Amino acid sequence: MSVSEFDNYRPPEGRRRRGRRSAGRPGGPGSWFRRGNDGAREIPVVPDAQVEPYTSYYGRPVVKAPPWKKEIATYLFLGGVAGGSALLALGAQLTDRPILRRNARLAAMLGSAVGSTALIADLGRPERFLHMLRTIKPTSPMSLGSWVLVTFSTCAGVAAVSEVDRWTGSRLPLGPLRCVLRAVEPWSGVGAGLFGAPLAGYTAVLLSDTAMPTWNAAREDLPFVFVSSASLASGGLAMITTPVDEALPARLLALAGVAGDVVAQKVMESRMDPVAAEPLHQGTPGVLLKWTERLLLVGGLGTLVGGGNRAVAAVSGVALLGASACTRFGVFYAGLNSARDPRYTIEPQRRRLEARRAAGQTGDSITTVG
Repeated sequence: MSVSEFDNYRPPEGRRRRGRRSAGRPGGPGSWFRRGNDGAREIPVVPDAQVEPYTSYYGRPVVKAPPWKKEIATYLFLGGVAGGSALLALGAQLTDRPILRRNARLAAMLGSAVGSTALIADLGRPERFLHMLRTIKPTSPMSLGSWVLVTFSTCAGVAAVSEVDRWTGSRLPLGPLRCVLRAVEPWSGVGAGLFGAPLAGYTAVLLSDTAMPTWNAAREDLPFVFVSSASLASGGLAMITTPVDEALPARLLALAGVAGDVVAQKVMESRMDPVAAEPLHQGTPGVLLKWTERLLLVGGLGTLVGGGNRAVAAVSGVALLGASACTRFGVFYAGLNSARDPRYTIEPQRRRLEARRAAGQTGDSITTVG
């Protein structure tokens, strides 16, 4: 007897009737037959689905949402912060800004560590993450993303340990490894910076590669939203932790992220199917994305006007971090919500089918009517 938690999704079974399956009679193996006064009578096993008012078999959704919880949304946010911080640290390394470099490297390491912990917590068992590293599948965003995360975390960790050792006056018990650490530190910083952008954006590709209507409808523009969100979050965090005389690159990155986020979100929603975009404006996702707009306004104006003031810069950085978190959580919950109502799946499919027929594409398996 199975005791899986997914047994809750199994439709209730009624009392079984004696009969026999018919493989060669009308209806095939999916039907039961009974003998009566009117001869062979077919009894359907599964009730007919109705597209108006968009109900499906047994009242179940048309597509099944992944069993992801808030830990995955946390990973989406912290992965963006870590990736943007590593890129910012690389810029500080190349322009000789030691405080900004140190703070950004530590942020990258902490973001990847806590984000990876949240990801593994959602998987349930740590060895499941290791199983994803057994092979490299170029066509799988999850496979490539797992390797990007591991490579990034390794590079960011080496650079961060070197910064901590230097910050504490070489008091870490490294022994002869200290010389090796100093030698590989610059290259680790470069590696973390190069893998930072893929880490910040691959999660958008992962979400849009699913069958969730809202995520899939945003597949062309969601990576730009996530990369912009990562930029403003990492810039905002550096504005909190770094003195203003070294934080100019952080302010510029934050402003670029604000502008990119506003434009990318507007373009994304304008190009999505109107029905598939509805979950972005309803319920919890709608509230979160409304707060994204408000926090972007506060953080962007504060950075532009008062970024040279330490207190204003810190408040603006907090607002930008909040805006990035609201974006990630809002998009995450909108995608899950879109799987619960068959309407978000059926109506866009109908429109795509009509568009293909109108364009003269009537000879393929999608548009051919049997």
